[in-house]
Amino acid sequence: MTVMEKRSVEPLLPMTAAMFHVLLALADGDKHGYAIMKEVTRLTDGAVSLSAGTLYGILRRLESEGLVVEKEERPAPELDDERRRYYHLTEFGRRVARAEAERLEDMVELARSKKLMVKVKPI
Repeated sequence: MTVMEKRSVEPLLPMTAAMFHVLLALADGDKHGYAIMKEVTRLTDGAVSLSAGTLYGILRRLESEGLVVEKEERPAPELDDERRRYYHLTEFGRRVARAEAERLEDMVELARSKKLMVKVKPI
């Protein structure tokens, strides 16, 4: 077992909403920075819009914690812009994202038990 596989996710929780949105954007595949920004905006119906400065600050932090890595592999040159940096969600990053999603789900269940939420939104 690697150090990251043994590492506890709890010290990284709770996450900021912006950090969690970046992990969600990477959950279904590698993306470059601009694609991450577009995906966050799409997933939130425009409610969250990350600036480039905010995004790259988050990516640096996520990289330093071992949640994402910059990919060395690149698409074919005719499909790519050489200035782009591509990011990949690590297995540890996936574990952290899953733990944060479960934490948020528990909070929503608690809010429902207190009658703060009465109807379930369709997915």
